[in-house]
Amino acid sequence: MPLAFYFQATVAFSQQNEPNEYIKLGTSNALSGPTKNVGQRLIQGASAYFKRLNENGGIHGRKVKLVSLDDGYEPRRTVSNTRKLIEVEEVFALFGYMGTPTSQAILPILNKSQIPYLMPFTGASFLRKPIIKNIFNLRASYYQEAQAQVDYLVNKLSFQNIALVIQADEFGLSVQRTINNLLSKHNISPIITTRFKRNTNDIENILVKLMKKPVEAVIFIGTYQPFANLVNSAYRQEFKPVFTSFSVDGKSIFTRLKYPSRVIVTEVIPAPEKCNWQLCQQFITDMKEAGIKKPNRTQLEAYLNAFVFSQAAKKCPVKLTTQCLLQKLESFSFKDNELNINFSADNHQGMQQVYLSFSEAEKIHQASEPYTN
Repeated sequence: MPLAFYFQATVAFSQQNEPNEYIKLGTSNALSGPTKNVGQRLIQGASAYFKRLNENGGIHGRKVKLVSLDDGYEPRRTVSNTRKLIEVEEVFALFGYMGTPTSQAILPILNKSQIPYLMPFTGASFLRKPIIKNIFNLRASYYQEAQAQVDYLVNKLSFQNIALVIQADEFGLSVQRTINNLLSKHNISPIITTRFKRNTNDIENILVKLMKKPVEAVIFIGTYQPFANLVNSAYRQEFKPVFTSFSVDGKSIFTRLKYPSRVIVTEVIPAPEKCNWQLCQQFITDMKEAGIKKPNRTQLEAYLNAFVFSQAAKKCPVKLTTQCLLQKLESFSFKDNELNINFSADNHQGMQQVYLSFSEAEKIHQASEPYTN
């Protein structure tokens, strides 16, 4: 099915959302540029669920429509898009945004408008603590991912010489602070910290710096393409530490590895083909109907985001209001085999699970397995 199907805009209605045909959600993410695959997959997964929902009566007879704008993973464009979604499109809520720097950029708008900001694709701590009443996260936090990586590298592999490669923006800075804090508990400081510019693949200078140190492991904080480039370039120059990365689809990384490099990825959603949730089977069926035969974790996460929003909204009266939606989300819980989603007044993050995924060359473990914090 063509991508245009997923990006259609629909008629507007006020944020107070008087009963009519549509409930309108707005999203801004990367539909172009180096990280476009992530943004497009988020739209695909959410749209597949909303298509199922709408074909089965929607929410109290009203269909959900997703207005998707392209920001190319550039915060200034996210700000412009968000203003358009609120002021021109008059969406009911902001949904499924992609990225930490982009979320950071629109915080003043979120605080001023008090519009719901639902299930962004980021584990940033500033969206979690302190609790912000109009912000709800589904995925596990960067802190939990960092904890899993540090535990594996330090406690299981007994590494001391750990390097950090950081995307030079709020994403990189927020995770860097977390990693430094976790390493300090083991009396370890990074042997080297180096940075690269967002939306670039310029990692050759970084590699030169890394190779001057006795590095055992490299923790990478950024997107999948520069990470894959770094790992492949390192192997060609016979620099072979263990590499780790955050919140990227492991399969997308591993298929880009040209050599038997040792790579570990932390993820917050299980692989769809190995998932035992009933929702996973429904997801796979819906993605096939959308023309996607091999769906991935990113699409599954977006599908789950759409499910949670819809289930909470269904608990409200026909006249859906912001106040009711936020109240229902705050008391929302759902269990499906190993899937547990729980929100509360003191916790606006629904899921806690982190998964470790390993490349074939990582000899200690050969497949994804849950990590218990």
